[in-house]
Parts: sequence; structure tokens; C-alpha cells
Amino acid sequence: MRSFADHLNAPRGEGALRDHPHTGAAGGAPCGDLVRIAVQIEGDRVVEAGFDADGCGALTAAASAIVESIEGETFLDACRLNADEVADELGGLVPGKRHAAELAADALHRALGAAAKQGAVRMTAAGRRTLVAMSGGVDSAAAAQLALDAGDEVVAVTLELWSDPGTDGDKSCCSPQAVRGARDLAHRMGIPHITLDLRERFRAEVVDTFLDGYAAGRTPNPCVRCNGEVRFDAMLELAGALGAARLATGHYARIARDANGPLVRAAADPRKDQSYMLAKLDPELLDRLSFPLGGLTKDAVRALAREAGLPVADKRESQDLCFVAGLGGRAFLQRHGGPRLRQPGDIVDRGGTVLGRHDGQHNFTVGQRRGLGLASPEPMYVLKREADTNRVVVGPKEALATNRVPLDKPTLHRSPDEVQTVRLRYHAEPLGCRVHVQDDGSLELELDRPANGVAPGQLACLMREDRVVGEGTIGEPR
Repeated sequence: MRSFADHLNAPRGEGALRDHPHTGAAGGAPCGDLVRIAVQIEGDRVVEAGFDADGCGALTAAASAIVESIEGETFLDACRLNADEVADELGGLVPGKRHAAELAADALHRALGAAAKQGAVRMTAAGRRTLVAMSGGVDSAAAAQLALDAGDEVVAVTLELWSDPGTDGDKSCCSPQAVRGARDLAHRMGIPHITLDLRERFRAEVVDTFLDGYAAGRTPNPCVRCNGEVRFDAMLELAGALGAARLATGHYARIARDANGPLVRAAADPRKDQSYMLAKLDPELLDRLSFPLGGLTKDAVRALAREAGLPVADKRESQDLCFVAGLGGRAFLQRHGGPRLRQPGDIVDRGGTVLGRHDGQHNFTVGQRRGLGLASPEPMYVLKREADTNRVVVGPKEALATNRVPLDKPTLHRSPDEVQTVRLRYHAEPLGCRVHVQDDGSLELELDRPANGVAPGQLACLMREDRVVGEGTIGEPR
């Protein structure tokens, strides 16, 4: 092991791979220190690494120690390296210089994630290798622990989806702070950790669609879209590159099979069931997925984590959408929605009589009663939002009731006559229904009893018993 002075005076890899695509950077404002680390991966091994550092000497020494530690090692061994080990390689760092090891380690893991994301890593398949999605919370940690207890070779992955100084990254599952927390937890458990930076894709495919939905007078569900079209696709692609037989997550759901193949099944604990949030998953992916918490209660999961000595056993759950954490939906829409979501307009009754004014139709949702700012002899509820006229239509509660629900862009995994119930919101009570196929191929649900507050843009999760057999986006009433 070379000394701090050796790494400072004769740094290993300084200036190497300067224009390499698999690069990670950390630092900058407010600390002023900035480090860039690049890695060249061939197959499953780091064949070369390099760095550039601007700032204190400890940063140069830390980056040099990382290059020396990972060159020639396997990709997964590099993914195990943490700031403590970097500091130890330098003979220990005083608290004032500890940040150098943390910045250099952060840059390294960004570089390794870039290599994995861009397809540079190729590993031989291993039947007992499991990729676990880790957010830094108790559920994903428990899923990882169960895989370890089963004797699996476990690799952790965290998705960085959003970074916004206006939100509270400590309350989000996919912020830079969450990534560091998940990585520290994985390393504590002895698990190599990979970060996939999907911020651009998430913004384009989830957040922009979310904003477009509100601008169009709808109430979208971005978590369902993210799971079905971004998150799982990226992680399963990584699992294939790592030779992992399966991807495990901390979702409360199960997988069931019938004669036609696998389906998402509701969790054993209805209070935690997340099958609705997984309704857009393609059943063809399910044979590569594992939901080890699906048969457990939350109390049992916390007990498992305590027994394993996991520091997140009693960590509070995040309740916000990941990209509005600490900010709130209304403030997020105001911050990111632009002029199209800042247009004042009229609040009218069903006959078009103006009852009041609003400062943006996106601030309302179908079924809302509070916060309308109206003086009325009877309670008034939001019946619909008209994006084209920028009006919010209100009326009595009975006007909310409907037993016909059109579905946009529906997907059926089984025949229409197998659909027995529908859930029209997350955690909503399943309602009996029948599916009617229209002449144009679209679907309309006929409910056994009227439902109130059916919001266009929300997901309709179609069930057969406790299996998800289809889904669609709730459309405008016809």
C-alpha cells in the first residue's frame, strides 16, 4: 500500500482516459473541489482507469488510490469500493479531508454506472446471481437480505431519476442523496452497488408526460408509468448484462401462473398491496422478476430487518411522488409546468354559470370538495376540468356518480370476459364490472354500481380474483 504522499507526488492514472465516455464526476460548488474518474471495462473487468482532480491535494491522492485499487479487478469488486476503504488506502484521513474520499468514491460509482448503462459490462450468466433494486428503505433492504439468506450472489442497483434543488432529496427514493444512502447500505451489507442515471429518460417519459396530462385536464399516475415503461426495463437490461438470473424488488406483490403464463398477483397484506402500481408490467417479464415481500406484512418485514441488524429497520416510508418530495404536487406543477399551467379561469356549474375564479385548472381533481373557494348552500364537488376552455366544472355529489368508464390505450392479458373487477385508484375498493369492446376496438367498463370521482388520467386496473389481467387509462366520459 502506497502512502498518502506517494499518491500525491506520483498519482496513478492522472490525465488518463480523459475523453472516455464512461466517466463520472463529483464535487464543484459549494466546496470547490471537483474530480472526474473514468473507467474502461472489458467483459467483467476494469482494464484501465484514470482521473483528473481540481482542488485540494487529498482529492488527487484519493482518486489515485481508487485507480490503483480497481485496475485489473472485476467490475463487481470495483462496485464494492467505498469511501472508508479509500481513506484506509491513504493511511486514514483527518475529518477535514474525509470529503476527498467521499467525492472520489462518488465519481467512481458514477463512472461504473455509466459503463453499465452504456452496455460495456458483460458477465457470464450465474443461476444464483440476483440483482436487487435498492432505494435505501427497509423494503428493498429486506428483499436484499432475503436473497443473501437464500445463498444468492447479490448485486444492488439504484436508479437516479430526479435531481432538483427545490425538492427534498432526503425524502425521495431516487435522488442523489437516496443513491448515496442506498450505496452505503449495500456496502454495509457486503453487496456491490451500481447506480443507473436515468434522469434524462425519466424527465422525458414520465415527468413531461405528467405535466402534459395536467395541462390536458387529466390526473395522471406517474408511478405506474415509470414502473411499466422505464424502471423495470432498465433494471432487467442490467440484470442481463450482469448474468443475473432474476431481478428482485421490495414491492408488495406476488406472481401467479395460469395456463397462459404468469400474472401480477395482489400481495397477501391488502394494506400494503402494490399490484395496482405494477399493472403496466408486461407479463412476459415476470419470469425474470421476484417479489419476495409479497407474502409478508410490513411488521414482519421490519422484524426481519431488525434481526439482520439493518439500520433502516425503522426508517419512515416516503409518501410523496419521488420528484415532488418535500415540495408538494401543487408547488411542483407551479415550478415546472410553465405558463400553460398558470392560466386563471372560471369555476362554473353544469349550466355554465360562473360561480368563481381559479388560478389554474391543474390545482383541482375530479371529486375534490375542499379548497374550491365557493360560497354555496350545498357542498360542491369538482365534476371535470376543461382544458380547452380552462374551466373547472362543479356540482352536487350525486353528479359525480357514473357506471360507465371508457379506457384509453387498454391492454388485456386475458380475454375480456375474464375481467371480474376494476380498481379505479390506488388502494381503491375493487368494483365489479364487465368489459364492453367497442366497434373501434376501444374498451368501456360497465360497473356493477356507480362510482364517484372517477378521474380521467388515472389507471384502471382490471382484475380476475386477485390477478391483474389488464389495465387502461381512464378516459373522458362519452
